[in-house]
Amino acid sequence: MPVSEVSVRLPRMSILLALSSAIVYGVADYCGGRASRFHPSAIVTVVGQVVSFVLISLAVLAIGTPFPSTATMAWGLFAGAAGAIGLASLYYAFAAGAMTVVAPISAVAGAVLPVMVGVATGERPEVIAYVGIGLAIGAVALVSGAVGEHHSATPRSIMAIALLAGVGFGVLFVALDRTDPGSGLWPLVAARASSVPLLLAIVAVTGARVGTQRRGLRLAVVAGALDMAANVLYLAAVRDGLLSLVAVVSSLYPASTVMLAFAIDHERVNRWQVLGMVLAAVALVLVTLGRA
Repeated sequence: MPVSEVSVRLPRMSILLALSSAIVYGVADYCGGRASRFHPSAIVTVVGQVVSFVLISLAVLAIGTPFPSTATMAWGLFAGAAGAIGLASLYYAFAAGAMTVVAPISAVAGAVLPVMVGVATGERPEVIAYVGIGLAIGAVALVSGAVGEHHSATPRSIMAIALLAGVGFGVLFVALDRTDPGSGLWPLVAARASSVPLLLAIVAVTGARVGTQRRGLRLAVVAGALDMAANVLYLAAVRDGLLSLVAVVSSLYPASTVMLAFAIDHERVNRWQVLGMVLAAVALVLVTLGRA
């Protein structure tokens, strides 16, 4: 296969994987957000994390990848702690605010931080990709209501928590990018090895208790399994592409969350949010055209 063909194929595969992770992240977040309306967000998060810990551990044992370096495990542990704080914050914000607002706000920070790190460490996407990155960030701002019509149903304090969630996701994206490409899924095992104890400690300190609705627990289990599937897709994507591009595409997850909230919960979607979704689609095309 010619070198030029390989250089075109791999970036587009990494973008496809990143887009797949965004879709799965969005569905997982919707399920977790719904579950948080029946149970405390810390409970929902820890249930999902325990489920995903079991699944990823079984997968690593089945694959048989050798144990990685200490540095890779350390980055995985760091990623897990940041991701746990991000998810717990996101689910809390979902329970207290509109998903159509919370999800995109978290995506802004989740996209900007990796872009800054990627460019600072020497990544140089093509100019068209930079245009796509800018449009993607503008898109999530539109969908969030940061630009356009104001969403009075979601308090500013909840928007701040959504922003904190985004910072957690951004750190997760960066930390996973720093792991050894030959380490297989071990970084995700390490991530859960830190997130589960951290969340259990949060549950103990806050005194959170499981609610009476079994439906909420089932949604938490589904959210955990989907979140881990999305992490696997992201890890595969970032190992074949640039952090500054892959993280932006993965941060388009609010699209599926917003569509589910609109279709199932009948949350209002205004013209600015629709425009944001259109811009997100255009941004995806531009980022895909920029070689990773």
